[in-house]
Amino acid sequence: MTLRKTLEEEGNWLFQRRSYLPVFLMGIMLIGLNQFEYAGHSHFMDQFWELFCMFVAFFGLGIRAFTIGQTPKNTSGRNTSRQIADTLNTTGMYSIVRHPLYVGNFFCWLGISLFTRLWWVSFITILVFWLYYERIIFAEEEYLRRKFGEQYEQWANHVPAFIPKFSYWIPAALPFSFRNVLKREYSGLFAIIISFVVLEMFGDLAAEGRIRLDPMWMAIFSTGFLFYSILRIFRKKTRLLHANGR
Repeated sequence: MTLRKTLEEEGNWLFQRRSYLPVFLMGIMLIGLNQFEYAGHSHFMDQFWELFCMFVAFFGLGIRAFTIGQTPKNTSGRNTSRQIADTLNTTGMYSIVRHPLYVGNFFCWLGISLFTRLWWVSFITILVFWLYYERIIFAEEEYLRRKFGEQYEQWANHVPAFIPKFSYWIPAALPFSFRNVLKREYSGLFAIIISFVVLEMFGDLAAEGRIRLDPMWMAIFSTGFLFYSILRIFRKKTRLLHANGR
């Protein structure tokens, strides 16, 4: 079997199991928390760092939201069973980078890994993320190359894979749909909040020998849970989040 075929098969295998990556990365971070100490040995001061980490993660989620808000149905999805692309996205975020959703994912996980304030945890997170998604990206691009042929080749030869080239910006072909963002990203938002709350609790356990129910994080979790529950009901039971062609 050629190396090209091997990489594609590995990428497709990882694509179908990419929802397991967070479990593995969280395991690394929880191990790292054995060395956790508050910044300046102050729980209050440490909260400023935690909020910065959350900002980095939400910046990544914002990239995802901006991308998804302008893409049509059956593209840029969370499907795990197989590759799906009814059309080739080449405008909006896809005009400056070929994989904007994975750029967003990178900042999400970077922000979460920074919580530990251990360089080796962030380094391992970045390394694992790159090795994992490098093969997924390869498999996706092989799929798109076969399906869209010359159209894909012209776009891929022009647009970088992961580091955006902002001067290439072309306005999105579709208007931004906030409903589509809410429908498709509410679970991702809550997953980020849960990740930080879990790390906060285990960080307190490592630093103080007990789990502290921090008012700030309890408020963030409660708000996130309410937001998640309402949107899940809207998506499952109503058509309030439905957007034509999305």
